[in-house]
Amino acid sequence: MNESSNKPWHVVGQGLAGSCLAFEFFERGIPFRVIDPGVGGSSRVAAGLLNPLTGKNFQPSWMIEAFHPHAVKFYRKLEQKFGVALWHALPVMRLAETEREWLKISAKLELPEVRPWIAEPCGTETPPGFIQHVILNGGGWLDTGRFLDVLRSFFDQEGVLLQRMEETDSGHDRTILCEGSEGLIKGRLGAHRCAKGEILTLKADWPTDFIRVGAGGWLIPIGSGRFRVGSTYEWDQLDDKPTEKGMVRILEIARRLGGEDFQVADHVAAIRPIVRRSQPLMGRNVAGHWVLNGMGSKGVLYAPRMASMLADWMFEGIEPDQNVVFQPHHSGAS
Repeated sequence: MNESSNKPWHVVGQGLAGSCLAFEFFERGIPFRVIDPGVGGSSRVAAGLLNPLTGKNFQPSWMIEAFHPHAVKFYRKLEQKFGVALWHALPVMRLAETEREWLKISAKLELPEVRPWIAEPCGTETPPGFIQHVILNGGGWLDTGRFLDVLRSFFDQEGVLLQRMEETDSGHDRTILCEGSEGLIKGRLGAHRCAKGEILTLKADWPTDFIRVGAGGWLIPIGSGRFRVGSTYEWDQLDDKPTEKGMVRILEIARRLGGEDFQVADHVAAIRPIVRRSQPLMGRNVAGHWVLNGMGSKGVLYAPRMASMLADWMFEGIEPDQNVVFQPHHSGAS
């Protein structure tokens, strides 16, 4: 659908989804405002991990072949524009603790959808406590805090950043809701599967050549002797408060993936915005507002291209893959 009016669109939420969408509008010359109080959200505390082959089943992230190159290109473009480091490519060491786990991994290594992500053997030894490993290409991490800060500063300098919706804009018919878990919990898309996650930042003298994935978690070297490790899944207590239970679980992961010698520097928690099978969604809700949500724990992978696809749909009439469009029965309150 083509839009000719100069009345600005309101992008509500400046997490990964909202930031990518707002920058997409900027590049296309589409008038917009970003509405965000700047109080946090899951994107700000996220580890920014991109692991191409995920889960216990060791399978490619959903539609990764389409989303991965777009995401990396987008982050590199922002790095050039703003002169900051955001995307840190780093191979992933996927570890197996048991013969059963390794059999499941090794059985898939030659599958056509898996093989492109498998790196050539490099002689790296399997860490103590694990029986085998495989190295994956295409991994890395986004400095999500810096990413959001850079774009927030940019939107502020452009004069399009607002702390809240102005009273004169009540009932605004040009609203795109990118509110993450807050919007889902309020019923913006109907049923949700939001989950609280906790992450630790540690100081340690550990190897930094790989992101390590195993023992039910991950360990990411982020520079200057610091590592991020996580994460937990809590389905009932949906708040942003770190817990002792979460601390104990993540410390267990840290010891198995890194070692015993470390110091805890930070402990954070947030709520992942998850809908159906942890797949991102876009479309209109019953109030007629556009919605971009459901990035789950993979917003780094999905947000850039989802934003581009939504803009194509809104302004060029190019309908996206139906797998990312939520149907009316998914929609919730305005």
